[in-house]
Amino acid sequence: MNQIVVDGKKVPLDEEGFLVDKDDWNHEVARLIAKREGIEPLDDEQLEIIEFLRNYHGKYHAFPILNYVCKNVGQARQCMQHEFVNPMKAWKIAGLPQLDDVHFITFDGKNYQKEEPPG
Repeated sequence: MNQIVVDGKKVPLDEEGFLVDKDDWNHEVARLIAKREGIEPLDDEQLEIIEFLRNYHGKYHAFPILNYVCKNVGQARQCMQHEFVNPMKAWKIAGLPQLDDVHFITFDGKNYQKEEPPG
């Protein structure tokens, strides 16, 4: 099992790098996961998005519509893609569980969109 060490405490991650226990999350954990994802340093705008995702998940147990995130944190319309490229990276940095029914796809490696389920 993967792990990160924060203030001497081992924090377990699953094989994809998601936190095993979302209650282990704090800003330092977020910074270390972001670093593992190639996002460093984690700035205030990114932290706003991360905290919004955590609050949204706490209330709805779902992944929000991307433009809804940007509107609610007062950032530009494409803030998720601009700040994180792949929105799933933001979800991972937020310390939230991997969602089996949410996948993002890209055709150019720069722009991601939510893949709609078949049917």
